[in-house]
Amino acid sequence: MREIDPTSDPDGAPVRDVSLDVARYVADRDAERDRAEGDGEERPAGPAPMAGRMQFRAAWVDRVVDQAIARGEFDNLPLAGKPIPGIGARHDPDWWLKALIEREQISGVLPEAIQLRKDDAVLDERLDGLRDEARVREVLDEFNARIVAARRQLMGGPPVVTPLRDVEREVSAWRARRAEPQPGPVVEPRRRSWWR
Repeated sequence: MREIDPTSDPDGAPVRDVSLDVARYVADRDAERDRAEGDGEERPAGPAPMAGRMQFRAAWVDRVVDQAIARGEFDNLPLAGKPIPGIGARHDPDWWLKALIEREQISGVLPEAIQLRKDDAVLDERLDGLRDEARVREVLDEFNARIVAARRQLMGGPPVVTPLRDVEREVSAWRARRAEPQPGPVVEPRRRSWWR
């Protein structure tokens, strides 16, 4: 099977971007006009000096950017109309790592003491999502084991202040929450039409 090259047409001839060719032509034409008008003397058609070439290349780049703006390629960018994040702040060598964590919403990289506090805050909701009492006991035992392991570590970091959960008391609270009627959507009885 023949591999398709995006820079060539099906016959193998190279595909050219006409808008870039036009911009290049206009920049070259303007460069020649500027050279001819520059000193009043005719210059040879050879390569321009380095400073002149860079000036003409800058003009070509400006034209390409202007064409892209006209096509709308810079519309609706993510930070359009907003300040660039991090400008004016002091340099942080880990800026890329913090941006990655925020962008990808990575969790679980906190010190264990802080992670335990976060998990403790949502543990009741997690337990309410479980249907089996044995699974509730298992989750509570795992949570308590994590607290004990974090208290034993000698790695430093913030102190572990999360209390152990009493399994029997939590299971009875779980049963009580399950026995309560859960508020659901209110369904009104259908009205009969007047013509029936």
